[in-house]
Amino acid sequence: MSDAPSYDYLTDGAAIYAESFRIIREESDLGRFPDDLSKVVVRMIHAAAQTDLVDDIAWTSGVVASCRAALIAGAPILCDSSMVATGIIRSRLPANNEVVCHLRDPRLAAMASELGTTKTAAAIELWKPQLEGAVVAIGNAPTSLFRLLEVVRDTGVTPAGVIGIPVGFVGAAESKAALAENPFGLEFLTVLGRRGGSAIAVAAVNAIASTAETTNEARTDA
Repeated sequence: MSDAPSYDYLTDGAAIYAESFRIIREESDLGRFPDDLSKVVVRMIHAAAQTDLVDDIAWTSGVVASCRAALIAGAPILCDSSMVATGIIRSRLPANNEVVCHLRDPRLAAMASELGTTKTAAAIELWKPQLEGAVVAIGNAPTSLFRLLEVVRDTGVTPAGVIGIPVGFVGAAESKAALAENPFGLEFLTVLGRRGGSAIAVAAVNAIASTAETTNEARTDA
């Protein structure tokens, strides 16, 4: 058909990545982030397609180093949702680390009912044996982040780092503010406010976990 539309778009994967990262660096103020975190933030922005995400990111100075060291030592990654667990790229994990998500555990429905909470929050109870020194990745449920903080408060158990980026209209902003203000000395990375989600949390974990050289961003993200 002579009037059929034609489309002009990039088809080379490396060129797409290069242009994406060029745009991110052009439109985002990355100057306030330390070098190790800046590389993680770029990938978080890439996952969200929101260059103003930088305005809402809060962190502790040692979060990247702490999480990376824990992973190199073999620590597990504890995930609040199947989406987070599925998105973690196993080939980037430095020690064949276990990726844990308990949402399919048949005990959860009864546990949540007994505790009067969500299944994602109840699943934190099942994290307890592995929580000390673990990397925590929360990208979905504010209730799981609140419950994690309660467990840390009540037990003194300390994960190596918390990537706490739940999304939503109810509890998300509050749970992340609580993480940022926590008095327990937790290393953390979060996006304040309502924004967040599994894709951003996964991007952060994958960037932190990667031990490959990052001189070629298209290669490390392919």
